[in-house]
Amino acid sequence: MKIDWYPGHMKKARELILDLVKNIDLIVEILDARLPQSSANPVLQELRGRRPFIRVLNKDDLADPTVTKAWKNYFEQEEGVKALPLSAKNRSASSSLQNLCRRMVPHRCKPGRPIRVMIVGIPNVGKSTMINTLAGKKMARVGDKPAITTCHQLIDLRNGILLSDTPGLLWPNLEERGGAQRLAISGAIGENAYDQGEIALYALKWLVATYPQLLIKRYKLDDLSGEPADLLATIGSKRGCLISGGEVDFRRSADLLLRDLRGGQLGRLSLETPPLAEAPAA
Repeated sequence: MKIDWYPGHMKKARELILDLVKNIDLIVEILDARLPQSSANPVLQELRGRRPFIRVLNKDDLADPTVTKAWKNYFEQEEGVKALPLSAKNRSASSSLQNLCRRMVPHRCKPGRPIRVMIVGIPNVGKSTMINTLAGKKMARVGDKPAITTCHQLIDLRNGILLSDTPGLLWPNLEERGGAQRLAISGAIGENAYDQGEIALYALKWLVATYPQLLIKRYKLDDLSGEPADLLATIGSKRGCLISGGEVDFRRSADLLLRDLRGGQLGRLSLETPPLAEAPAA
């Protein structure tokens, strides 16, 4: 399945970033720690130049810690790049990120010379939550649906850091099939862009292969044999996702599985590992 989602405001966002980056000292990209590669934007690599770059691995409380550590090591192999695992909802995240900004741009953060930080991220990775945590108050709208941020704003943290907030940004064409499906699993793509049942089956097949014990524990399953559709029906039946006549409601079962995965009810898991890294333990 190919997911193609590139609204007009995404094109405008790219053009905006191209213009704004000229006066930026440091770029901070918010990633989903569960899928850092798929939630990263390759456009930033061409825009960055030689500017310092922080990759924030957000939602690390939902990700497999061993895999997150491997991603941090992988990203930091590149010169001028630091990776910072955190949860944007945690107040300590603010201090950690601000201190790292100061260390990476030591010649600024002085009176009249704030560190000009561009903060970017694809929809629904927690960028707005991170901004609100940094500011100590609500500065950006937060929601569980993609594309909440739609316009640029400057936020003076009044501590030597000036944030440039940009709209959520996805690249034009999600051609890498696995990456598009993982983004859909995480909730970064609007539900109208994909078939929920198909994505749930993809997620279930992956969970059986990668984190089988989490599935067994969460849904009190005896085994994981059979086709993904049959397993999803079993999960739906156990959780009361039924219609008249006692038949399983496939759509409700799919929605249940995806909500549990996204919300961490299944446990800490990562949807992808760094290149050449070992797969996460089950």
